[in-house]
Amino acid sequence: MALMPKRVKHRKSQRGRIRGDATRGNRVVFGDFGLQAVEGGWISAATIEAGRIAAQQYLRSEGRLYIRIFPHKSITSIPLETRMGKGKGEPDYWAAVVRPGTVLYEIGGVSEEAARICLARLAHKMPLRVRFLKRRPM
Repeated sequence: MALMPKRVKHRKSQRGRIRGDATRGNRVVFGDFGLQAVEGGWISAATIEAGRIAAQQYLRSEGRLYIRIFPHKSITSIPLETRMGKGKGEPDYWAAVVRPGTVLYEIGGVSEEAARICLARLAHKMPLRVRFLKRRPM
């Protein structure tokens, strides 16, 4: 089941613009290795779930996967061949708004080469350019 909020204050949201780099959620915190977005965009709940499944299939039971993004934004669409007017469309799917620098997924408890392979599988599913990231020593 794809992620979505339990309840929201407003059913529909405006598109908005993605400006600037991520100031929060931009470093590896929970795991040892991460997948960081290089460009901004929307990632649908279905894509997040597809990435989770791809990672879990590779990791099996060893290691731990952390998902660092959540789809809070409802994306609406009007049915095809509908005339102009009649208002904004119905919510179609939920998406996470990702700024450049946001860490999308993290992996802990595995070797670096296993993490690289696993996150490469994840990167193929992402609609944005991403890069591999290591945890910085504090």
